[in-house]
Amino acid sequence: MKDNKKTAKKEVVPSEEMVFSWANYKWMLIGVGAIVLGFLLMAGGGSTDPNVFNYEEIFSWRRISLAPFVVLVGFGLVGYSIFKKPKAQ
Repeated sequence: MKDNKKTAKKEVVPSEEMVFSWANYKWMLIGVGAIVLGFLLMAGGGSTDPNVFNYEEIFSWRRISLAPFVVLVGFGLVGYSIFKKPKAQ
C-alpha cells in the first residue's frame, strides 16, 4: 500500500533582523575605501621611455612603505567590521 501522508512543508520566514548593523557597514565602507586609497598610492611610477629607469620614483617611500600600510589598515578595518557585535538595544 502507498502511504498517502502529505509531507509538511516548512515555511521559510525571512527575518526582519539584518546580519550586520549600519555601524558595521560604515566601518566596512571605510575599510574598502582605505584599500582603494592604498592601491591608488601604489600606482604610477612608469616611464614613457623603456630605456630609462627612474629608481627614485618607483622605489619611493610612498609606494614601498605608506601604500602597503594603508592597504593593511583597510583590511584590518574590514575584519573589524565583520567581527564587531552590534550594541544591544
